[in-house]
Amino acid sequence: MYTGLLHLHSFLRWVGLALMLVTIVDSLVRMYRPFLGSERKLSLITMIILHTQLLIGIVLYFVSPLVANAIESGMVMKDPVNRFYMVEHFLGMAIAIAFVTIGHSKSKKQSENWSKHKLIFTYYFIALILILISIPWPFRLVGEGRGWF
Repeated sequence: MYTGLLHLHSFLRWVGLALMLVTIVDSLVRMYRPFLGSERKLSLITMIILHTQLLIGIVLYFVSPLVANAIESGMVMKDPVNRFYMVEHFLGMAIAIAFVTIGHSKSKKQSENWSKHKLIFTYYFIALILILISIPWPFRLVGEGRGWF
């Protein structure tokens, strides 16, 4: 179960990043054009994928042998890899998903098209930066030994 969830979590990372980029670019390019239903759906689908990622991540947090070993050894905050996975990764992603949710919700309440696009662009862009910082990339110490997929 753990391995399957980890692979799904890794795969959905790419789907989420692609959707984030498409949503951000779309909002930037269409800033002064009418806000279409397809753009609202794109924003919503991106938010749903990211929330799914968060739920899978929470399940992984509780079934991960890495977390169990870190808690058992008492080396949560002293070891940078354990601290990343148990604190920094989770908080960074949760805050990023909160930004996406707030941006999507605030944009629905706006009456002006440009303000809808601007809110989605701003909040989703901040979330993208947080997500990119919080991913355990293979070239970082915390992602050593992990593949790109």
